[in-house]
Amino acid sequence: MDPLTLGIVGIILLVTFIFMGVPVAYATAFIGISGLLLMRGSLTAFGLAGIIPYANSASYSFSVLPLFIAIGFLALYAGITNGAFEAARIWVGRAPGGLATATIFASASFAAVSGASTASTSVFTRLAIPEMEERGYSRTLAAGVVAVGGTLAALIPPSAILVIYGIIVEESIGRLLLAGLVPGLISIVVYIAVITIVVKLNPSLAPRLERTSMMQKLKSLTQVWGVLAVVGVILGGIYLGWMTPTESAAVGTAIILGMAMFKRMSLGNLKEGLLDTIKTTAMIFMVIWGVMIFVRFLAFTGLPAEITAVVTGLDVPPLAILFGVIVMYLLMGMILDGLGMMMLTLPVIYPAIIGLGYDPIWFGVLLVKLIEVGMITPPVGLNCYVVHGVRPDIPLEEVFRGVTPFLIGEAVIIGILVAFPEVVLYLPNHMMN
Repeated sequence: MDPLTLGIVGIILLVTFIFMGVPVAYATAFIGISGLLLMRGSLTAFGLAGIIPYANSASYSFSVLPLFIAIGFLALYAGITNGAFEAARIWVGRAPGGLATATIFASASFAAVSGASTASTSVFTRLAIPEMEERGYSRTLAAGVVAVGGTLAALIPPSAILVIYGIIVEESIGRLLLAGLVPGLISIVVYIAVITIVVKLNPSLAPRLERTSMMQKLKSLTQVWGVLAVVGVILGGIYLGWMTPTESAAVGTAIILGMAMFKRMSLGNLKEGLLDTIKTTAMIFMVIWGVMIFVRFLAFTGLPAEITAVVTGLDVPPLAILFGVIVMYLLMGMILDGLGMMMLTLPVIYPAIIGLGYDPIWFGVLLVKLIEVGMITPPVGLNCYVVHGVRPDIPLEEVFRGVTPFLIGEAVIIGILVAFPEVVLYLPNHMMN
């Protein structure tokens, strides 16, 4: 079997394994090692399998990932999320769909100290949906808002999935984190606009809350200072060139840990937070190791280079090819989780996209936005399943109905990112060294 055919067979097998439910880490590692065995023999295959895990994790810059994960879990177990939601409710609860808007703001606050979409969705399913139901909100709207709000954690810094993208394609993690900020803010604005329009069209979906005084509003800000401090340290430190991403993540972790101690976090909760950090970090790095072995196998087959040559040689505008890639990711998002989708496609798609002249930082943010959309798209919108899992009394189809209006908003956001790349690139292009 010639190398190119072997590479195609490897990709087909990988897709088959993933559809069968085999974890991405095991599927990629098994196919990668098997392919290397066939092509290069046992010495090379097992030698690379032994070297790659160490070579792709024994790096100072990669320690940013477990630190960002630790920030999220410590914030979760310290109960910092509750304060952010309460503050948002006091400030915007009176507006049309105010409690739903407050959920978006609180989800963004949690995203700024988390980077884990499913964790955010799980937290606000427990916290926000009962509050909205008690206030007479439509359960469908409440479920949709929580599922959509959870996706913000994939884009707003510190984003774990942007860090993973940077590790795989060997791009600056600091530039990627800064690049995600403005698109994240645009997403918040669009989500709030969707809520406002939906509620204006049908006011019975979300009754207005009582007014709150300015004194109440100012007092509520004391509950979010820690989140603002973490965001300021991470983004400000990176942008001004005072700290590396790893150093800013370490300081951010220290701030969250200090807040947790101030809130008298129990040793049991601290232990759970650290254990969840370790488990999540180990899972992510296992996936990275497996994919790196698979990527090395594909490199030996020459398939990525061949696909890049074919794509860049097509007699069509690069924008048409980009549109095809976007459609492909939207369709894949209906059946694959975000991390698996990214790991499966990047080895082949990334070289072709860069060959067409697109910026790798911009493409990383666009890819994460497409992954966000996949997390709320049927039939396998992971965030929707999380809402249903935490609240089995809310039927899955009801959750998907709730997110449907937001899919129009997502199309608008993707259009903005494609039409105006500077929205993504302005901050990373102006960061200080």
